Amino acid sequence: MSTGYQIKEQDGLHFVTFQIVRWIDIFTRRIYRDIVVESLCFCQQQKGLEIYAFVIMSNHIHLVIRSSKGDLSTTIKEFKSFTAKQILKAIDTEPESRRDWMLNLFEFSAKQHKRNEKHQVWTHENHAEIIYEDKFLLQKVNYIHENPVRAGIVEKAEDYLYSSARNYAGLSTCLDVIVTPLSGKKIKR
Repeated sequence: MSTGYQIKEQDGLHFVTFQIVRWIDIFTRRIYRDIVVESLCFCQQQKGLEIYAFVIMSNHIHLVIRSSKGDLSTTIKEFKSFTAKQILKAIDTEPESRRDWMLNLFEFSAKQHKRNEKHQVWTHENHAEIIYEDKFLLQKVNYIHENPVRAGIVEKAEDYLYSSARNYAGLSTCLDVIVTPLSGKKIKR
């Protein structure tokens, strides 16, 4: 197992990426995006998750997050486990033209790792990077917000509904975040 992106500072501010296995474009459907948003809200309210920036793309999520309870790894693990179960349930119960194809890929992916059950929705990696300075935070927030623009989905970052670019622009949004002024100073820890 790679140690390059492990979360060593459990209360530190991190840039993370959660990716769907095989880059399956599951978040093209609102029902699955809403599962993620509702779960992130729950983690904010019940688990002490602080969200500074986010974007939900078609097959991955970028976040800048911190745990006020100092247990970021557990929060991420529980988030991914819960959302995977909810996504699988929705695939099974909601109208979904790609049902068999997605379930086959999730099942195939699960067989590649001993620690999985029947299906694997998320990759095991989180690509967590600790953020020590505002300069790096600004770079990651801009990267997150520009993702839908680079993908050709919108022309302006704040037009994408599933992104904190809307929060930073003072627009209505699907998820509250901590909008932070970016000054180039060291991050307080």
